[in-house]
Amino acid sequence: MNLLEKQGETNINCLAVVRADDISKVKTALCDLVRYARLTFADNARRLEPAFADNILIHVMKSPLRTCCEAASIVPLADEPSAAIGRLRKIHPPAHVIIVSPRHEIYHELVNYVDILPEIDLTLEPKAYSEPVQQAEEAEI
Repeated sequence: MNLLEKQGETNINCLAVVRADDISKVKTALCDLVRYARLTFADNARRLEPAFADNILIHVMKSPLRTCCEAASIVPLADEPSAAIGRLRKIHPPAHVIIVSPRHEIYHELVNYVDILPEIDLTLEPKAYSEPVQQAEEAEI
């Protein structure tokens, strides 16, 4: 079943493409979209090839890239495109987030393509959280 068939069930209104220097920034940005921008994912976030994400940006912005990304993800959103853009402007995620709406030529191609992409695991590496605690323990000894 592709996302166009799911669209009636999950109400996909737009897609968010997340581009960053590394996968941890992509994961953090995806979590920020839910936690701080209060966006609703219509399906799971999917891993996207960085070169493809760069091409999406070129199609949407209609301008050349300044820099290429190293990691990327795409996620269908249940929110209206204008609401998603408005909420996204109020937060500062650690990655570049592009909202692709049905008015963009590439939208329908992406909706059909996104279902075959592998899901992205949104759990952050525990190493990032354990290091400060270990340093604090060493300081007390």
